[in-house]
Amino acid sequence: MNNVKIHETADVQSTQIGAGTTIWQSAVVLSGARIGTDVNLCAHTFVENDVVIGDRVTVKSGVYLWDGIHIDDDVFIGPNVTFTNDKFPRSKVYPDQFLKTRIEAGASIGGGAVILPGVVIGRYAMVGAGAVVTKSVPPYAIVYGSPARIAGYVENAATPGGKPVESLPDNGPATHSVGVKGVTVHRFKSVQDMRGALTVGEFPRDIPFEPKRYFLVFDVPSEKTRGEHAHHRCEQFLICVKGSCAVVADDGESRCEVLLDSPDKGIYLPAMTWGIQYKYSSDAVLLVFASHPYEADDYIRNYSEFLELANADPARR
Repeated sequence: MNNVKIHETADVQSTQIGAGTTIWQSAVVLSGARIGTDVNLCAHTFVENDVVIGDRVTVKSGVYLWDGIHIDDDVFIGPNVTFTNDKFPRSKVYPDQFLKTRIEAGASIGGGAVILPGVVIGRYAMVGAGAVVTKSVPPYAIVYGSPARIAGYVENAATPGGKPVESLPDNGPATHSVGVKGVTVHRFKSVQDMRGALTVGEFPRDIPFEPKRYFLVFDVPSEKTRGEHAHHRCEQFLICVKGSCAVVADDGESRCEVLLDSPDKGIYLPAMTWGIQYKYSSDAVLLVFASHPYEADDYIRNYSEFLELANADPARR
């Protein structure tokens, strides 16, 4: 184990440790553990046999990694984070196989968080200090609380192009790009007088496809997240006709978040766009136009699969 620094008080039984890794005071690493390069395993940590730790991972003091935990590259785990691997533990009773927990690349977990077994914390997600994670966390999501709930999504490095929606003319039509491939935000013509208000859009002049289907989403609890998928072929156009909700659009390289808070504002999501809707107000009614009839095979529900398909696009090479 060249270039591995192990403190004299540490008990390290594994030989599967990458170069540049440092293991500090009173850490214990069992023989079956696999640890990557440039890992920082702080004092008073414990790593069981069926544990994989990727490259450039930081594990702060007081963290115990039990059988079944897989940590990808560039993950940060704060002090005293508690992992579990058995939902129904009994003393001296062991399951045939412990549940698998995966922390995907670039994710960060704040100090004192509790991670229940069998969950996946998506890439670059942020788990707040003291959160109790009972369900899988989507990629790039920010969660906190007990039980942990989505509070937002990690900011994207890309700066959205064009004018912000708020600066578009109050009485459309107007369209602008948001810095995510093919995604546009639209402001429709709005008419208001003493008889009431009206907003109108035409297909395909204002909405860039002829719809084959529509659906309405309503009565969504405020803490719930919908969407979390992409389509191979189907295009979508979203309008929050009552109340408000936030839409996250992601093309695999860039992301943006758009607040739909008036019936004269909509967002176009082309095919191969990962879409998420959350922050529903209690009275929100979301209208979605779709370019295709429902086809189960058209859905991409796994973000890693979506990234593989998006990165295989010849236009990105």
